[in-house]
Amino acid sequence: MTAPGKPRDRLLTPGEVARLFRVDAKTVTRWAQAGLIGSIRTPGGHHRFRESEVLALLGEDGTQ
Repeated sequence: MTAPGKPRDRLLTPGEVARLFRVDAKTVTRWAQAGLIGSIRTPGGHHRFRESEVLALLGEDGTQ
């Protein structure tokens, strides 16, 4: 459940994040394992990344 008035953050796959950063998907997974980017693990053990955090790292969220 999400808080009222707060939209749910979209979850991105390593491949989607990799395209944004122009790196390989395995690089994104290594970043997550090293703690350089936050991730969520699915029940199957796959990494997912919050879109808002990825965009903030890219500087596309309007804060930088």
